[in-house]
Formats: sequence, structure tokens, C-alpha cells
Amino acid sequence: MKIKFYKYQGTGNDFVMIDNRQNIFPKNNTKLIEELCDRRFGIGADGLILLENDNSTDFKMVYYNSDGNESSMCGNGGRCLVAFAKKMNVINNETTFIATDGLHHATIFENGIVSLQMKDVDQVNIQSDYVFLNTGSPHHVTLVNDLEHFDVATNGAKIRYSDLYGKAGSNVNFVKQVYENHFAVRTYERGVEDETLSCGTGVTAVAIAMNAIGKTTANTIELDVQGGKLEVSFEKNNGIYSNVHLIGPATFVFEGEVDF
Repeated sequence: MKIKFYKYQGTGNDFVMIDNRQNIFPKNNTKLIEELCDRRFGIGADGLILLENDNSTDFKMVYYNSDGNESSMCGNGGRCLVAFAKKMNVINNETTFIATDGLHHATIFENGIVSLQMKDVDQVNIQSDYVFLNTGSPHHVTLVNDLEHFDVATNGAKIRYSDLYGKAGSNVNFVKQVYENHFAVRTYERGVEDETLSCGTGVTAVAIAMNAIGKTTANTIELDVQGGKLEVSFEKNNGIYSNVHLIGPATFVFEGEVDF
């Protein structure tokens, strides 16, 4: 059977997009999803995303990591799916959709920038050497001195698989402050089991964490990732972060057909 796919990337975080409104994709075929995401023998991607119908919103987002398993929210994937939904004429410039962590509102601008509203964050676990919080996916955030030469893959894996987070694990973000409201971030992603060029829920976690520990008082944060630049804005009231937006480019790369 042939199926059409579309490739998108958001600051280097890349995804295979499939229009599954007709329910033709074998969603339980973990091996197939893993093969499609394989960079040597497949299309190549950090994850695969299905665009599906939803009775209450414009569409539903179903996200799989490159290991083939359905996963928690992906911020860059959500932004790319908004761009894909517009390409498929499902939406115009504004949308509301459902994902695994609930409702999301988004706006896509003429220059290809997508602003995606993320979930509210009401719990930030601040420890002496790290911060942990959930921005749709779990994130460990820690400051490092030499981010450019830091071994993200090795150190990220140690934390991800440590007793701290048990079997489920956590994504791990390493951070360097550039200016008062500007940070550089490198992320180890569970499910990919390696560093990715960008992580949307990760930079969202970093922005909130840096504000929570007093590294910045700004509520609009610039973030440098390996694949480009992102921005996170939020409102903070009584320790609760709301109206959180992840803002950045979502770019169509190519399309094709694959047999399975």
C-alpha cells in the first residue's frame, strides 16, 4: 500500500507528517513508524505525526517518537502540524486542536512563523543543581559552563536513565545564559535517545525554569538551539505560568510516497 507523506522541520527538529483523516495509517505498527523515521533506511525524522479528525476542534495531533512509540506533547511538532494543516486546507491562520496534553491554540503568520499556546505550568520543582517541570513533556533543566563543548549525548543519557526518573525517564536540557533574557539550549530527547537540533517543550521548560530560579525576570525569552532561534512568552501569577506561547518557524521540506 502507498501512502503520501510530508516532511517538515522546526529549527531542525524534523517530522514525517501524514494526513490520517481517513484512518488509513496502521497506528499500532511500531516497527513501521521506526523504519519511516530511520535516517539511513527510511525518510528520516525525529518523529512521526498524524493529522486526524476531531469532533470538537479543527484536528487531532497524534505524535510518535522515532523509536515508534506514541509519546507526550511535542512543541515543535505541534507548530509544524499547524503549518501542515494549513497546507491541507484544514485551517486558515488560526486554529484550535487537541493533543495528548489537551487543547492548544495557534496562529500561523505570513512569514511562516507559528505561535503555539502550550499548557499552563503550575508546578516547578527547584533543586540545588537542576529544575524539573512538565510542559506537555517532562523536562530536566540544568545550567552548564561550557555548553558548546558539552557531551550532551552521554550526560543526557545518564540523567534520562537515572533512578531520579525511573523507567519513564525524562528529557534533559543543558543551558547557558547569554544575556538577561537570552539563553542557549541543547537537549537530549527520550524516544530519540540522542541530542536533537531543537526541542519545543524543552525550550519552553528552560524559559520557565530560568524565570523560576531568578536568572531572568523577563516574560519573553529568546532561546538559541542547534537548529536556529525560538521564543517563549508567558504570564506569571502566584507561581503559575499561563498564556505560554512557543514561537518560531515551521518549514515544509519535501513530500513523497512510501510503500508499506
